[in-house]
Amino acid sequence: MIAQLTGTVAAVGEAYAVVDVNGVGYAVHAGAHTLANLKVGSQAVLAISTIVREDSITLHGFNTAEERDLFELLQSAQRIGPRIARDAIEVLRPDALRYAIATGDTATLSRIPGVGKKGAERIVLDLADKIGPVDPHGVPKQGGGRPGGWRTQVSQGLQALGWTAKEAETAIEKLDAEGADGQDVPTLLKQAIRLLGKR
Repeated sequence: MIAQLTGTVAAVGEAYAVVDVNGVGYAVHAGAHTLANLKVGSQAVLAISTIVREDSITLHGFNTAEERDLFELLQSAQRIGPRIARDAIEVLRPDALRYAIATGDTATLSRIPGVGKKGAERIVLDLADKIGPVDPHGVPKQGGGRPGGWRTQVSQGLQALGWTAKEAETAIEKLDAEGADGQDVPTLLKQAIRLLGKR
């Protein structure tokens, strides 16, 4: 299996690049973030995921081994193929994607093209225990609003303090109705506690 290519960029298309390695041109499928770093005539090092089918061998290229490994992990979820896996990394980027899976943030995962609510739930179910540790500090807030996965974190925080899942859900619905942006999870948790009354 090809895991890395180092060579000269011979061509760049809308969804692929050709990398010349010692006179052999390899067609590599890639997303916009990867292609943006490739210039014809320049040297490139790409992490590669090789997909072998009965009638084809396809190379998918990424800027980092982390992106490639996440691409391969996503495909271990039911009904997630190479196209959706690559789109997921493009739309959400690795840190936000890993964090959304780890925290069960199906709303964020539903932004991936081709993934609806049920698909997002399936990704969480299949991958949450495989995603490994995540760093919430490295995850950007979505669209300048509240951080991704805040509902799950607030719910868990409330339940740890003694409220029921139903009570937590009620508080989160009230926070949703308020709709204030730019608040971090600790602030949202304090507001939820205030809404429910200190226990």
